This record gives sequence, structure tokens and C-alpha cells, in this order.
Amino acid sequence: MRAAALYSAAGSLFLTTLAAVPAGSADAAPGAPGVPGFAELRGTAVAAARARAAGIRFGACSPADVPKAPRSLRCGTVTVPLDYAHPDGARIKLTVSRTRATQKDPQNSKQRVPRQGALVYNPGGPGGSSMIFPLIGNTPKWKRIAAAYDLVGYAPRGVGRSAPLSCADPRHLSTGPTAAPEHPSQAYKLRRIAQAKAYARGCAQRSGSKLRFYTSLNNARDLDVLRAALGEDRLTFVGASYGTYFGALYAAMFPSHLRRMVLDSSVNPAPEKIWYRSNLDQSAAFEERWSDLKDWIAHHDDVYRLGNTAAKVQRSYDTARRRLARKAAGGKVGPGQLQNALLTAGYYDGFWPSRAAALSAYLKGDPKPLIQLAAPATDRAAAAEAENSDAVYTAVECNDAPWPTDWKTWDRDNTRIARAAPFETWNNAWMNLPCAYWPAPRQQPLDVRTGPGEVPPVLILAAERDAAAPYSGALEMNRRLAGSVLVTERDAGTHGIGGGANACVNDHFEAYLVQGRVPGRRASCAPHRLPAAVRPTKESQRDSVKGRGGRH
Repeated sequence: MRAAALYSAAGSLFLTTLAAVPAGSADAAPGAPGVPGFAELRGTAVAAARARAAGIRFGACSPADVPKAPRSLRCGTVTVPLDYAHPDGARIKLTVSRTRATQKDPQNSKQRVPRQGALVYNPGGPGGSSMIFPLIGNTPKWKRIAAAYDLVGYAPRGVGRSAPLSCADPRHLSTGPTAAPEHPSQAYKLRRIAQAKAYARGCAQRSGSKLRFYTSLNNARDLDVLRAALGEDRLTFVGASYGTYFGALYAAMFPSHLRRMVLDSSVNPAPEKIWYRSNLDQSAAFEERWSDLKDWIAHHDDVYRLGNTAAKVQRSYDTARRRLARKAAGGKVGPGQLQNALLTAGYYDGFWPSRAAALSAYLKGDPKPLIQLAAPATDRAAAAEAENSDAVYTAVECNDAPWPTDWKTWDRDNTRIARAAPFETWNNAWMNLPCAYWPAPRQQPLDVRTGPGEVPPVLILAAERDAAAPYSGALEMNRRLAGSVLVTERDAGTHGIGGGANACVNDHFEAYLVQGRVPGRRASCAPHRLPAAVRPTKESQRDSVKGRGGRH
């Protein structure tokens, strides 16, 4: 563990030395044979120097990147090496978006706010894009931050038009209905094993030799090149969910390049958790979040009539699953689609009213709200986007670390967890099972940690009942990043809380980004108010979000 901390400090010093290496002079720096990651470290410095010299030529955004983008949002690309060990080899382009700092004080229009540089955001995934993120600066909760910073989004490698990955033909993906057995039969398991093997083969066939280079370590290196291309000496970064992991990697790998960093809904960075055990922890946590939703529905039994106890709500859900297994709603919504719609409610309690209303309507004989909410997207663009997101998620998680390759291990662990936590366990296992048969080399995760004074204070935000990123991960991240400060939203479970519904959390978030101020010790906030029950309307159903929630 000490070696990892020393390596990050030494790496930072070496990057400073290499920063003056001119473009195209990769051989100018001395080699260090036998030092793990040395070539990639050197390659990052070379790529960053080139990016700083080239900058980013911002212009109108392509509709493929941001449909109907306003003129205030500008887009461009930054070039990074596919393989940082060979910066003069193949290169790929990442799409980037930006709005300029308004420098307008939202409380006093006559006062000019000093610009503090660029703020880069990543929403997680892996497989998530933040190309539309800069538009959040128009919302009231972000105006002070948008006054001080250029807001920058981007599509990480593999995502969207950033050297996109693909593992399957989107036209051939299942559009439903699907099953979602909580305690699958042996025959069902064998079918899913065959599907996982075929998916892993498809990733190799469609992505070729480049597949191995889609990793969290390379995402962190790309972030440093983006920093340089934006003309920033030090990075200001907000990472949510999975974005907290490669944000923490960045802090460990490039400590002297960090200005401010918010890690919102942190995953557990411990090497032994990446990623197999992290997903087991997530499956167990979703059962608690499902219980929160059932309790809320039961509390509003006068509206939804699904039962006045959590146990009765569970029976209503089980009844709907059995009916959908016999006859899919609209021919497209089966038990799998129902489970997925309720899973997304585990991420964001703002979704609770629409999910409860759709389930209630279905059981009363009206399947239309559930079909509108849960039916898989059928248009080609949406299907291609979903396939691309899944491909990047799978590639990054499978490449990042060793996974069990013996099915017996998966079967044993998931069977054990599903006894107490059946809601999400097996669906999560099927999502990740291609990693058991992955054709590309696996990496060993970096032991993320920083020493006292090595990086500026990092702000960590976490909700105690977050299922997608269990709270234990935030505690571990806080322990590993010396000088970091944890702000907890008590007894709440929304995934991603910065700039959200909790005014107390937002005060800490804004004070840190705008003023550089952190609480003197761990801080906590009372939970935000849960949503009110809303009777279903056609308008509320149209506004609901479709699709499965991101994994991290």
C-alpha cells in the first residue's frame, strides 16, 4: 500500500519533468525498464503536451452529439492515444462540449464574477456521456457555479462518437418481453451462460484488438489530456457514480494536477472490490432500497391501492410479474421490463410516483401507463445508444480487474445473496457474466490512496441508503484520500446528490466549488423530502424516463 502512494507522488514529479517534452519527442525522455506503468505515464505527458499546444477548436455541435444544441453550447474534439504506452501510435478523438462562464452574479446582475477556469463533469456508467451537461448551468441551483466556471462535458472513450465500442448488432437485440426469475432454474442459467459467452465473443469480434484499451486507468489518463487541451494547469472535476472511481484514480496518479474534486455517490475503490465484489454489494443494497419504495407505496395506499404494508405491496408486485409472464403487456413488457422500471426507481426517488401509478393501473386492468413507461425503445438511434452504453460498461469493468472464471463461483455467490436479496441479484449477475469469459487481458486495479498534503481536499458526497453506490464505499474513499471531507445525506438513497433536492448538500457543494471551502470535519444533512403521491395522468407518463438505470 505504501508503494502505491509513493508511486503516485513520484509519478507526479516525473510528469512535471516531462511536461516540457515537445510534441513528437516521445524518445526524448529516459526509459525506466521494469517500472509498472512507466511507459503509460510518459505517454500521458507527451499526449498532454500535444493537447495543450493544439487546444480544442470549439464550434457548432453536431446533432449526433447534442440534438438541438443552443448557440451557447459549443463542441469540439481532443485527440488521445489509444494506447498510452505508445503515444505515437493509433490515436482516437473524444468529443467535448462547453459553455463559457457567465461571470454574472445571479443575486446581483451588476456584479461581475471572476472566472475560475473549466469544470469537467462525468456522470458515471461506465458508458455515460456528459455532452449535454453544460446546459445545467441554466438551472437555478447551478447558476453560481456556472458564473465562475466554463462547464465542460465529454463522451469518454468508447461512448457516442468517441471511438465507439460495439458488442452486438443493435437490430438483433431483444426488444422484450423478457423474464427475470429471482431464483432461476438450471436450464435458465445455462441459457444465460450461453448468451454471456456469445456477447463476450461479439465484443472481441466487433471491437478487435482495441478492446483492451478501454479501461478506467485510460479514462483517468484521458482526463489529464483533456485538462491540458482546455488550457488548465490543474483540474477541477465533478465525478458521479463510476466517475468517482476514475476521479480517485486521477487524484492518485496526477496529484499535482488537481485543483478541486467532488466525488458524488462514491463507489468503493478498494482493489478487492473492483468489480466483482462491488456488484455483489450493490445487489444486496438494492434490496434495502426496494424496501424503501415498498414502504412509501404502502404509506400512500389511499392513492395506489397496492397494499398498506410493504408485504402487501410485494404481493401486488409478484401478482403483476405472474400476469406479465403469462401475457406480456402490449407484447413488449414482461417481468424483466417491470423489474427494470422499478429498478430505476431505486436510483431516484423522484421516479417513485410514476412507477407506483403504472403498477397500480396495470393491476386494475389498464396496461397503457406501464407499456409507455417500461417498453424498450424501438427506434434505431435509441437502440444503438443503449447497445453502445452496455458495450462500454462491459468492456471497462471486464478489463479493469480479474473476475472469477468458474461459473460455480458466480452460482454460489449469487444464490447466497438472492436468498435475502432477490430483487436485483440475478439480473445484476447476468449483466456482468460476460466478464467470466472475457477475451481481453485483465488488469490489476490500482491501490488508490493519497498521503497527507499530496492533493487538495476532495469533497465526497453520499446518501446513506444509496443502492447503486453503497455508503460503505464513500467511507472507504474518505479513508483512502487523505484530507478528504465526507458530506452525508442521512436516511436518503438518491444516487447523485450534488446540485439536487437537498439544500444543505447543495450549500456544501457550492461553497466548495465556488469558494474552495470544506467543512472542518465530516458533515451530515437531514434527508430531502420524499415525493408526494401523484395520481397517474397522461402527461406524467409521457415525462417518465425509460430504460434501465446505469450500474454505477
